[in-house]
Amino acid sequence: MAAQERTLILGSERKPIPGAKVLGPTDPNQRVAVTIYLHPKTRIRGGRRSRPQSRQRLAASRGADRRDVAKVQAFAHQHGLDIVDISLPRRSIVLAGTVAALSWAFGTQLSQVQVDSRVVRHRTGALSVPADLGGIVACVLGLDDRPQAKPHFRIVREAGAKGLLPLDLAAGTPTFTPPQLAAIYNFPQGDGTGESIAIVELGGGYAIDDINAYFAELGLDPPAVTSVSVDGGANSPTGDPSSADGEVLLDIEVAGAVAPGATIAVYFAPNTDQGFVDAVTTAIHDSVNNPSVVSISWGQSEEGWTAQAMQAMDQAFQDAAALGVTILVASGDDGSEDSVKDGQLHVDFPASSPNATACGGTTLTEGAGDTIAQEVVWNRGAGNGAGGGGISRSFPVPAYQSGANVPPAADDGHTGRGVPDVSADADPNTGYQVRVDGQDTVIGGTSAVAPLYAGLVARINQQLAAGGGKAGFLNPVLYGASMVAGGYNDVVSGNNNVNGVGGTAYAAAPGWDAASGLGSVNGTALEQALNGGGG
Repeated sequence: MAAQERTLILGSERKPIPGAKVLGPTDPNQRVAVTIYLHPKTRIRGGRRSRPQSRQRLAASRGADRRDVAKVQAFAHQHGLDIVDISLPRRSIVLAGTVAALSWAFGTQLSQVQVDSRVVRHRTGALSVPADLGGIVACVLGLDDRPQAKPHFRIVREAGAKGLLPLDLAAGTPTFTPPQLAAIYNFPQGDGTGESIAIVELGGGYAIDDINAYFAELGLDPPAVTSVSVDGGANSPTGDPSSADGEVLLDIEVAGAVAPGATIAVYFAPNTDQGFVDAVTTAIHDSVNNPSVVSISWGQSEEGWTAQAMQAMDQAFQDAAALGVTILVASGDDGSEDSVKDGQLHVDFPASSPNATACGGTTLTEGAGDTIAQEVVWNRGAGNGAGGGGISRSFPVPAYQSGANVPPAADDGHTGRGVPDVSADADPNTGYQVRVDGQDTVIGGTSAVAPLYAGLVARINQQLAAGGGKAGFLNPVLYGASMVAGGYNDVVSGNNNVNGVGGTAYAAAPGWDAASGLGSVNGTALEQALNGGGG
């Protein structure tokens, strides 16, 4: 057979894992499933707000072209690969085959490497496909299964303790229940009845007994919670409250306590780029649970992503905006370096997507009568965390930030999308009272901010539903004149620098800044802005 002309998949380059120990080639007979994402039939300009489309209309305009799918099917047959699943709305095709067949199909070599105590499949360099697929295949995920993200929650510990700090030992700190924070941030009345909140998780799990006990303590009926398996992921609690279980229960309990009338769908997937993107696209295009808001509390510095995976995630967020689905993402807990030790400043993805609302962190002091006495940028140093924020290296300044005076990056002067958009209490020392693995405790982190605002959106959507509206893509409204004029508690003190890179970057100031965004949201003001601007 004559050699086929091939083309590289743009943005598919993978870097070696720093410090990984190479163990040898991957077994060529091992079977692996990969997800191919195709380019949409029509492109849309992201970062914009529009009237929500039906799922059917979006699939017709943005879904995969059946002719493109047929070409990928022929490619799979030629390379001995099985077709496991096809989704036209998600533009995804899952193929399975041996490592040998997949390596041949995508022009790569897979090896086994050890990272700490974990052995993962690993590849470097770019992927390729036959030239006739070059304008069709946007992304191939799953060949490399290195961990892609980490949860953005922080815990309060006793000196030398390995587990969570019990709630009774944290009694001297000004911690909060989610309903208390909803009152302090002036969320509108409502319980989210009729709405569905999606939560993406890449590990851990929950026990229903914890959820029932927690809501009984709050005097609330527990929300209906269901788990959705993606790529073999499952609700798998470890019994260790300082593991990913802490993330899962934090997300469910915070969103559910703010909007206990909403249903909650938790999408469990493996912690890989394939699992992460597949979980997000599954949630956005889920016509059964039909979520109107998606909360994501996992991420990693843009440096740790391939451009193809970021593009696939960002296009999924564009789909969400077109459907009227709100995307809320934690901005990270490691300050302006985002835990990358290369002497530069970084932001976390997917928070840096211009089609998501990035949620940063503050330290909150309550005043009398459910008011804010003081709110500053959360920064307890490298160990106890700081709110993520800065200037993207991957995405330009979006139109909605054109009047926000987003500065050049404090380290090398590059320009880009500013992170975060908004903030709320995230300091574990003024954190959220939750229950994890049978233990009442306090957890913070920007992980808590995304589900807090997801509960707000569910309340708002409950009100907008009567007129057929949805909150949808928030950012154009968040940066609009009505919100900027008085819709926030403007955080003007503190910075999110934990190691001295970039001077005191980034410092809070009046208006938008890369430490706290626009500030913490007045929930009732946002509801009024959405009512006035069309939901």
